[in-house]
Formats: sequence, C-alpha cells, structure tokens
Amino acid sequence: MSPTIPEQLTELKNLFEREAENIFPEALPEAPALGEAMAYSYHAGGKRIRPILAIAAAKALGREPEAVVPAALAIEMIHTYSLIHDDLPAMDNDDFRRGKPTSHKKFGEALAILAGDGLLTEAFHIAATKLPGNIPPAGKLRFIKKLSFAAGIRGMVAGQVLDMEHPVEPGPAFLRDLHLRKTGAMIQISCITPALLWNTPENLYTALGNYGDKIGLLFQVVDDILDETATLAQLGKTPGKDREQHKLTYPAIYGIEGTEKLADSLLSQALAAVSEIPDPALLTGIARFIRERSH
Repeated sequence: MSPTIPEQLTELKNLFEREAENIFPEALPEAPALGEAMAYSYHAGGKRIRPILAIAAAKALGREPEAVVPAALAIEMIHTYSLIHDDLPAMDNDDFRRGKPTSHKKFGEALAILAGDGLLTEAFHIAATKLPGNIPPAGKLRFIKKLSFAAGIRGMVAGQVLDMEHPVEPGPAFLRDLHLRKTGAMIQISCITPALLWNTPENLYTALGNYGDKIGLLFQVVDDILDETATLAQLGKTPGKDREQHKLTYPAIYGIEGTEKLADSLLSQALAAVSEIPDPALLTGIARFIRERSH
C-alpha cells in the first residue's frame, strides 16, 4: 500500500530535520544566550511546510532531495525569524507560538530581536556556504538573489508593513497583494528552489512558481479561516487575534462561506499549475493537505 500524504509529509519532514541537524548552529560559544534563543524558536515545532515544499519540488523534478536541504534550512530560519519579530509587542503582541511562550516572553524583547537578527543573517551564511559542490555556482547565486527578494523589502517585509499600515478602505486586491508578499513570497521560493539551483526548463520553473503563488495564498486564506474557527489547542497560538486587532482578513471581506469558496478555487488553480510537472502527485497532495488542515 502506498503511503498517505500525511505519511509522506512526515517522511519529508524527518529527512529535513535529519539532514539539517548538522547545519543549524545549535550552540554559539561566543554568545551562548543568543544560540539558546535562536534554537528555542527554531525547534519550537511547526509543520516545516516550506522545507517540505522545497524537497517535494526537488523530487518532482527528479533531483536529489538531500541536496536542497541547506537552501530549505535557510528559508525555514528566515521564516522563524519573522515569527519572532511578528510576535513582539510592537507588532502582533502574541504570548504563544506553536503552543509555547513566544521568544520575547521567555527571553525578553532585546534578546528576541537579536535572535531574529541572528537567524536571518545566518540563513544567508548557510545559503552561501553549505549547498553541495555539485550545484552550479550560478544556481546558488540565483537562489540567494531570489531569497533576498522574497524575504526583504519587495516581499515578506513589505507585506508586514502593508499589514500594519493598510488603507482606510482596503479591498480584495490590496489583501491579495499583502499576502502574496507577507506569506506567499517565502512559500513560492520554497517551491522554485530546485528550479533555481539547477538549470531547469522555463515551463517547469513557471509551473512551480504559479503553484507556489496559489498555495501561498491558500495557506493564508486557510489561516484566516482557522483564526475564526479553531481553538488554542488546535492552533498553538491565540485564536481570534486578527478580529480583536481589527486586522484585514479574508473572512472580514468575504465572510466564512465566501472564504471557503475562495480556498477551494485556489486549490483548483494550484492543481492545474503543476499539470506539466513530470511527477506532480506529491505536490498536488500537499496542496490538498494545506486546504484541509485544521491547525
């Protein structure tokens, strides 16, 4: 019997954790407290959906999955840094993340900020130094260039600013742009990582990019649904925070029923996007998993 999608996701997650274990800086002799704070948030749990997507995309293209792990780790470290900073009192002011006290609650605001800074900069060090030698230098440079684009002022950081300072009467187009940047940019680069690292035909690169766009939005749409419908035990963080803080969300614009329909539409578009991929089964399964997740 073939493994189910959740079983395959667990296998990919375990592969990532095993291979990344020797790369992530568990201890920093120069600054032990910083190392502890970085490791606390990185190892706090989470679905590892971004590394899983990078590895799954490599498998879909017939590439060695272990080879993309350093790139996937860099992406996950940047994602972790963004969570630390998002949780700060000046931003979302959250007390819990992944069922544990947030970084600033455990270590104080100053060290939490520095832990985020450390994860961000170390991610680029890993991307520059830890990818296998059989990956062409041009591919490594393409990845680093795209990673800085996705994580920075044109991508995730810009999305966070839009989330904080949106217009008085924002509409669906603004919300889409916000989440293509804030959430979608780092999910999309996960999907195109192997296409960046190796010389991949343009049609496959485009297909993976379109898939990443759609599931990046889908991930956020489902997050917005769960924030309205799930419990603290399910989410591992405080539910209902978006509504309490009067944040712009998909349910606020479309209602829960309309948001569910939007999620279904994005899933269909994601499935269509990878029809040209040589072996799309795992990617389509992940898209369905994202749509159906409960946390």
